[in-house]
Amino acid sequence: MATTLRHEHYADSGRDEYLKGHTHTTHDLYDLYHDDIGAEWSGGHLGKVYLVGAGPGDAELITMKGLRCLRKADVILYDRLVNQDLLDEASPSAVRISVGKGPQHHSLEQADINTLLITYAKQGCIVVRLKGGDPYVFGRGGEEAEALFNAGIPFEVVPGISSAIAAPAYAGIPVTHRNYASSVTIVTGHEGRCQDSARVNWEALAQLGGTLVVLMGVKALPRFTERLVKAGLAADTPAAVIQEGTTPRQRVVRGTVSDIAELASKAGLTSPALTVIGAVAAFNDVADAVVPTASNECYRQIASL
Repeated sequence: MATTLRHEHYADSGRDEYLKGHTHTTHDLYDLYHDDIGAEWSGGHLGKVYLVGAGPGDAELITMKGLRCLRKADVILYDRLVNQDLLDEASPSAVRISVGKGPQHHSLEQADINTLLITYAKQGCIVVRLKGGDPYVFGRGGEEAEALFNAGIPFEVVPGISSAIAAPAYAGIPVTHRNYASSVTIVTGHEGRCQDSARVNWEALAQLGGTLVVLMGVKALPRFTERLVKAGLAADTPAAVIQEGTTPRQRVVRGTVSDIAELASKAGLTSPALTVIGAVAAFNDVADAVVPTASNECYRQIASL
């Protein structure tokens, strides 16, 4: 089922009467503008698209540049995991469109999201594509940048803090440590329909050493931990699963690579979550001393400056 939206403003005043005060779905919106992909705005200039990383969940972790882009946007296409407090920073007249993807459910396909970005920019709008974490770390930002480039649309990438480093930090786990890990490898546990050549080589990762961070891999946790052990990774290698990292709902389960899947299942951990494997995942005794506090009140004070 498509996401329901309410639109208050659009740069094209002719369509504004249709949009204003009406409720639409993302598919309605796509159909409305699909026929005008090749048309520029009547003002005679293109808009611009900003691919903005919203950070890993805690609203305070967006960058100042990302916040500035958000505040000047005419249109915001945002992901499911973006902190909703950030949307309050946008102009009241900005169009807000949820294009988030959840397990087994996409409000819009990626090609349709690309089309919306291009369409709005060709109508002269300042568009923010607000993405959880960093746009270029398993955020499909590269695909969107490629589509914008091919369409001749000006765009800019605004990096964000990835959950791959922030969630472990909030759980008291440094992904690198001078005495325990001189490297960190970030992979996806949700390989989807990628071609064989692009699939994760778990057997090679078992021999690599350092810290392994697996994003989006809760359902695949039993499978890839088993493959790692079979490929030679010591069964007692520390591991941790972090659910909804950097938010007040953060949960952490710790164990070893041989039992972490069972422990996470018993604890009822679900997506969104990531897994940390390596010596640093054993960092627990010092966690209470180093874990930051997700404070929306502090964020609001900073945002008001």
